[in-house]
Amino acid sequence: MAQKILDPMAEEMARKIKKGISIVVIVLLALIIISSSFYTVGETESVVITTFGKASLVDEKGLHFKIPFVQKANKVDTTVRGVAIGYGEDAAGNTYTIEHESIMITSDFNFIDCDFYVSYQVTDPIKYLYNSDQPDLIVKNIAMSCIRSTVSAFNVDNAITTGKSEIQRNVKSMIVAELEQEDIGITLIDASIQDVEPPTDLVITAFTAVETAKQGKESAINEANAYRNEQIPAAEASADKILQDANATAVARVNEATGQAARFEAEYEEYINYPLITKQRMFYETMAEVLPSLEIIIESGDGEVQKYYPVGGEGKLAPAVLDGIN
Repeated sequence: MAQKILDPMAEEMARKIKKGISIVVIVLLALIIISSSFYTVGETESVVITTFGKASLVDEKGLHFKIPFVQKANKVDTTVRGVAIGYGEDAAGNTYTIEHESIMITSDFNFIDCDFYVSYQVTDPIKYLYNSDQPDLIVKNIAMSCIRSTVSAFNVDNAITTGKSEIQRNVKSMIVAELEQEDIGITLIDASIQDVEPPTDLVITAFTAVETAKQGKESAINEANAYRNEQIPAAEASADKILQDANATAVARVNEATGQAARFEAEYEEYINYPLITKQRMFYETMAEVLPSLEIIIESGDGEVQKYYPVGGEGKLAPAVLDGIN
């Protein structure tokens, strides 16, 4: 009798348990369906939706709906990424050399350590996901190939000193062309040289000395050009002043000569008309100009010296002088 009473209770308990389990399973399935029906597009990403193998791009930011179990959402980070070539960083932030990436040979068969940093961005998420299996690795391999190809066209002197900017430009243009050909949905942002140096300390010291000497040469040339640019205008100004002074003197002398010639011609006309009077007047005028600067010194026999000034008051000749002239 007791057994018969317990059996219905056990069956009821089992039914409740089964019902509870069914409810939990249904709730879980509902949650799974709901969670798989929505996705979000962040500010720095795009989403590629595939429907039976057909891909479509969603760039609109925010919450979106998709058909569960039919459509699949693949998020792609569209921020700028970077890859270091020839070096790396440990957990503490210290850099270390990766020799199999950094060691390169130049056109004159010398070795150098060349480090690059390449930054790029995903601009076509569909091609990024489906045109290649490992697009980021492809970018690094393309960059390494372009760097080695470019460095091999330069000798060691140019690669370490003056040729850095040209190497960088050539590498960027080559990577852009290679990425366009591969068509993996990635665009190059920049490719910059981080460091270029010989592989040994002794050679590094020698090349540092060469670089210092070249910089000293450039500095001396720049200083010389600055001094030349400073002195040339001053010399031109001085020459212009001398020329202006010479022209002014020439004009003054020409005017003076012209005036003297006119005066001579006028006096000559008077001389022709009155020769004696003109002659005496010219003599008096000449003496009036010359005699004021002269002294007449008379020494007597007893050693006494007397000075006479032949000019009278107000610049007129002394009477004795006039008598002597007459």
